[in-house]
Amino acid sequence: MRARFGLADRMIATRVLVALAAVWFVLVAFDALTALMGELTDVGEGDYGFSQVLLYTLYTLPRRAYTLFPTAAVIGSLLGLGALAASSELTALRAVGLSRVRISAAAAVVVGLLTLAMVLVAETAGPAGEQQAQTMVIEAKSSDIKNLSGSGLWAREGDTFLNARQGSVVGRGADAAIELSGVTLFEFDPDGRLGSIALAQKALHRGGTWELRDVRRSRFGLREVVSEQVPEERWASRLNPDVLQLGVTRPRYLRMAELNNSLDYLERNQLDASDFLSAYWARIFYPFSTIALCLAALPFAFGTLRSGGFGKRLFIGIVLGVGMFTVQTLAVNLSQVYHFDMRLAYGLPPLLLALASWLHFRRRQ
Repeated sequence: MRARFGLADRMIATRVLVALAAVWFVLVAFDALTALMGELTDVGEGDYGFSQVLLYTLYTLPRRAYTLFPTAAVIGSLLGLGALAASSELTALRAVGLSRVRISAAAAVVVGLLTLAMVLVAETAGPAGEQQAQTMVIEAKSSDIKNLSGSGLWAREGDTFLNARQGSVVGRGADAAIELSGVTLFEFDPDGRLGSIALAQKALHRGGTWELRDVRRSRFGLREVVSEQVPEERWASRLNPDVLQLGVTRPRYLRMAELNNSLDYLERNQLDASDFLSAYWARIFYPFSTIALCLAALPFAFGTLRSGGFGKRLFIGIVLGVGMFTVQTLAVNLSQVYHFDMRLAYGLPPLLLALASWLHFRRRQ
C-alpha cells in the first residue's frame, strides 16, 4: 500500500508539473512578446536596433518568469488535478484511500520546489539579467548616460557630469516624476578644469524642469574655494528624463542585499523609502503568498469533479490569481497612504485566503 501511495504521489506531481509548465510557458511567452512589440517602437533611437530588442527581451525572461510564476502555479495546479478528475483517475485515487490532504500535498510539493527555485532566481539570474538589459538599452540609446554597478547612475550634459546614488520613478501616470537621491554635479570649464562640485540630497524632474533640493556647492577659483548652501534651486538642464528613466533603480529588480543597503541609505538620510520597503516585503512574502494561493485553489479542483470542466477550472484559477493580486495591491497602496505596517499589507490577504480555503476544505471533507 505504501508503494502504491508513492506511485500515486509521483503521478499527481507529474500531472501538476506538466500543466504548470505549459501555463507558465504561455504566460511568459505572451508577456515577452508584448514587451518585444513595445520595444519595437524605440527602434532607431540612437543605435537601438532589432537585435538589441531581442537581447533585451531575452535578458528579462528570468524576471518575467519570477513575476508570473504565482499565477501559473494556481492555474497549472487546477488544470493538473482537473486532468486527473476528467479521466476519473482522481476518483480512483480517492477510492484506494488517498485523502484530499494527501493529494493536495503532492501538488504542493511541486509548487514548493518551483517556488524555492524562483526565490533563487530573484537573487541571481533575475537582477543580473535586468541589469544587463537596462545597461544595454541605455548604451544603445544614449552615449551620455551610464549605469555602473557600485557607483550608481552617471550622466553627461555638455561640460557637466551627474552622479546619483539612487534613482526612482515617483508617482504614476501624469504625476510621474524622476527622483534622484545622493546627487553630485561636477561642472568643468571649457579648458577641462573642475569649476564646481554641487552635492544635492535630491534632484526631481517634474513639469519639464529639474529641481535640486538641499544643495551644497563648492566653487573652485585659482586660489580659493567658495562654498554656499541653498535649500532649493533650478537646474537648467536638457537631460532627457525618458532616457534617464532607463537607468534609475527599480526596487523590485534588486537583490535582497541591495534592497537592504538602499533602505539603510534612504532611512539614514530621511528620504522616502516606501518603494524599496514595498519591494523588500514583497520578496519576503513571495513564497508564502504563492503557496497559500495554490492551496486556496486546490479545494475547487475537488469541487469540480462532476460539475465542470476545463473552462470552469481555468476561470477559477484566473479569478483567484487576479483577485489576490488586486487585493494585495490595494492593501499595499493603503499601507503607503495611511502608514500602517507593510507586513500586514503583504501577509494578511494570503493568510485570510488560506484560512477561508481551509474552512471550505474542512466543510467538504
